[in-house]
Amino acid sequence: MASSRMLALLGLLAVAGYQNRDRIKEVLGNIGQGGVNNLPGGGLSGLGASGGLGGLLGNWFGSANAGQTMHGGLTDLINTITGNGHAEAAQSWVQAGANKQISPQELESALGNDTITELSSHTGLSREELLNRLQTVLPKAVDQMTPQGRVPAQSETTDWLRSLAA
Repeated sequence: MASSRMLALLGLLAVAGYQNRDRIKEVLGNIGQGGVNNLPGGGLSGLGASGGLGGLLGNWFGSANAGQTMHGGLTDLINTITGNGHAEAAQSWVQAGANKQISPQELESALGNDTITELSSHTGLSREELLNRLQTVLPKAVDQMTPQGRVPAQSETTDWLRSLAA
């Protein structure tokens, strides 16, 4: 089963990241400055704060340092995709250079059926829509979160989030 921090990162990218593809950097920066209540559009209210994605994000960002949880979610995501037979794609997203595309079916295999089912439940998106959104957003988002061609240390992730908001 996927970690809650990985689910929250994927949920954020599937909903906020897709709907605001051009503003992923702003969304992540706002999280680094004050949590999910600073997300564009009024924070958790539009995400179902009492449950659903809002509840998942609230638990994720409200329980610990945003840099720590972002780092853990990213690490879990890369490890899950790599461990499920899609290391080439995951590494292309992390390293400098072109990002390898992955089909929705390959992404479902990489993330696991249980993860997709849980994300679909939290986001209210169909499996198909969720996978299509993640296929579009995930390579670019991972690329942006790994600017030096590697998964950054937790302290670097915290510093990066702070710099986005500056």
